[in-house]
Amino acid sequence: MFRVAQPEDLPALCGLMQTSFGDGAEFTEMMAARFAGWKNVYVAQPEGGPVAAMLCAVPVTLQGKSGAYFYALCTDPQTRGKGLMTGLMEHAADTLRAAGNRFIVTIPASAGLFGFYEKRNFVRAFARRSFIRPVRRNLWAAAEFDTVTVRSLLQMREKYAPNSVLLGLDSFTEVLRDLYSLGVTVVSSPDGYGLFFRHWDSLRFIELFATSDRAAELLVQAAREKTGATQAEITLGAAQSIFPAEGRPADYGMIRFLGESFDVSESYMGLMLDETGQA
Repeated sequence: MFRVAQPEDLPALCGLMQTSFGDGAEFTEMMAARFAGWKNVYVAQPEGGPVAAMLCAVPVTLQGKSGAYFYALCTDPQTRGKGLMTGLMEHAADTLRAAGNRFIVTIPASAGLFGFYEKRNFVRAFARRSFIRPVRRNLWAAAEFDTVTVRSLLQMREKYAPNSVLLGLDSFTEVLRDLYSLGVTVVSSPDGYGLFFRHWDSLRFIELFATSDRAAELLVQAAREKTGATQAEITLGAAQSIFPAEGRPADYGMIRFLGESFDVSESYMGLMLDETGQA
């Protein structure tokens, strides 16, 4: 009933993704073949019937430990509520544990799903805080834009956010490709980096790391000088040290330990393909 997906399952996966999230065949193929890799896609197929549920267990690391990111969990509407997804999650968890993985992380698609995951041994983690602040002009704010490679951005994340959930190079490449297709800009300096979208007169920073408040402010000001936007909507990990008095923590991700737990109170998770396709 539970097995690893094969490329010939793609039409069935496309149907599940389209029904559950509205994603098309191109996105589904990218997700299965390159973001997760076929060997990390699990499906439930009742005997004699079609594929009825799926999930991706994308390899990640945290604090030097191996784990997986549960992504795109979806079930055929006709079989929901019958325990199929719970069984598939347990099958994947058992497989991951046997392979030496220490944890599973996920990002619930809506607030109502936190309870669903809590009943399946996940706990809340990786809280975020968001806030809006005006950005004053600073003609001397210097930074580079869109000059980093995927590999160098991963290296910056490891430098400025060492306590982060990290995707592998191939998976992270697909995240950046997806974000660039949506118009993201990467701003960087010797003291930090950020990723933002411009929306009218606002800069929406989906990630921002810097060595200090001043270094972060200079990155945001440089983005203003480039775009002309006058305010910034910034989302940070709740435990990040920059702008500590701004924004209230809000639930974001969850973690399930596959064995002994470890401290993730100051850990961070972001840029997980959740901007456009999270299940």
